[in-house]
Order: sequence, then structure tokens, then C-alpha cells
Amino acid sequence: MTKYLEDFTVGDKQKSPGRTVTDTDLAMFTWLSGDNNPAHTDEEFCRKNSPFKTRILQGAYGFSVATGLSAQIGEMAGSAIASLGVENWVYKGPILVGDTLWLETEVVEARPTSKPGRGVVKRKFSLINQKGEVVQEGLSSVLVYARA
Repeated sequence: MTKYLEDFTVGDKQKSPGRTVTDTDLAMFTWLSGDNNPAHTDEEFCRKNSPFKTRILQGAYGFSVATGLSAQIGEMAGSAIASLGVENWVYKGPILVGDTLWLETEVVEARPTSKPGRGVVKRKFSLINQKGEVVQEGLSSVLVYARA
């Protein structure tokens, strides 16, 4: 259900559906991003040299999945004008092929702008794996329409 500025309340929480990471995801994101570091592409290298002992997904992949999972929640479908940026995005753990990820959001700010009919909604994003571990998190701000 589409929400407008007035519909967001500080403290509101949402949870997305899950998404399981595949080897195809890793291969396609490597190709798309051009980040072909052996940590992402060379299983044997990782077995010998990585603390994770297997390939890991790129950090940017996690952020991309988080934005997609946010869209699946659907709160801003039709009310979002533009992403305004991300603050304090941190990588807290690896994302591995076979992990199932979901996004939890929490509204930390919802305020009107100086331009009538618009506002900013800032949400904390927590990207969580199947073990309940937060693997990435940060704040996302979006310019949205107000009802008025």
C-alpha cells in the first residue's frame, strides 16, 4: 500500500520478503560491476587465502539487494520522488552464495520540506541473513510526495 509523508511515523517498522543469493547473482553482479577481485571470482584462492574460505558477494551487491527489497515492501510505490542518499552504510559481515536475506526498515525521521507537497522520509535499513545476523546497515533518505 502506497504511503505518503503523513503516513510515516517515527518508529514504524517493516520487513521485506526474503531473497536467496545464488551463484548466478554473484556471476552477474561481478560482470555488471566489473569488480572481479579473486574474493568474488576464485573459489580456490578463497579456500587458501580468505577468512571466509569461499567467495563472497560484493558490498555493493548487498546495498543493491536492500534497495530492491525495500521496493518489494511497497510503501513508496507511487509516492517516492527520488532517493536523496545513504548515510553511515556499513558492512558488518559477509554475504555468501546460499544466504537468504531480508530487509528490516525503521522510520527515524519524516518531515516536510520547504517545498509544499513534499517531504523527506529517513529509514534505518538492516539487511539480515538467515542466521539473524545484520550483514549491512545504514540510513536511507527518500524525497516523497505529501497528500496535501
